[in-house]
Amino acid sequence: MNVIIIEDEKPAARRLSRMLSELGLEAKKTLHSVEESLQWFQNNPHPDLIFLDIQLSDGLSFEIFELLEIKSSIIFTTAFDEYALQAFKLNSVDYLLKPIDEEELEKAVAQYKSQNAVSSSRMAVDFEDIKKLLVNPIDREYKKRFTVRVGQHLKIIHADDVECFYSENKGTYAATTEGRAYLLDSTLEQLESELTPKIFFRVSRKYVININHIRDIISYTNSRLQIKLNKTSDQEIIVSRERVRDFKLWLE
Repeated sequence: MNVIIIEDEKPAARRLSRMLSELGLEAKKTLHSVEESLQWFQNNPHPDLIFLDIQLSDGLSFEIFELLEIKSSIIFTTAFDEYALQAFKLNSVDYLLKPIDEEELEKAVAQYKSQNAVSSSRMAVDFEDIKKLLVNPIDREYKKRFTVRVGQHLKIIHADDVECFYSENKGTYAATTEGRAYLLDSTLEQLESELTPKIFFRVSRKYVININHIRDIISYTNSRLQIKLNKTSDQEIIVSRERVRDFKLWLE
């Protein structure tokens, strides 16, 4: 199977390529922008399957299909779950929410293989309809502040001032540069799609950290890493073993 990846975040592209390799698939090419993709498709045979990020550094990936007829099956990847659930379900298009889950990826690949075995025809995708339903996600900004209740008062917390988010006793907290932790209404899963991935990274099931507040990174047992933050010293933040590789790529 000839597979390519179109993804502008290089750590995410490398992670997806590695995950595909573990499923016995090799991504023949990784493209990072609309312009690069257009040039490549004009000079190369079209692949069987494309893993396509919606939002690229120079525009929406739909622009590729507005200018060229692509003869490939597509699995979309997106962090915009509130849009994707509506847009893709209505159009019966396969998609994966970022960060991509290994089991979900395996299911998507298996579904593609199953459908391809039955029919070699490509499903017609109405990119314009999907584009309209996405409500211009290219203009969407990541969350910059949170409102929390402190007694009878409401307090505004800026995302830049949050050293880490963590879960504890079924609650989600924001640990700030002032050395305090505030209870939030969101879950870590919801926060992952709301926070800018260039600044925030989920190092484990329990913690999402801010790269700008890392004081030290220390080797830990079982090939893991321990994170020391500037002010948040009461939490033992460990990068889980399965996330160490992606964490190192994210740091780059």
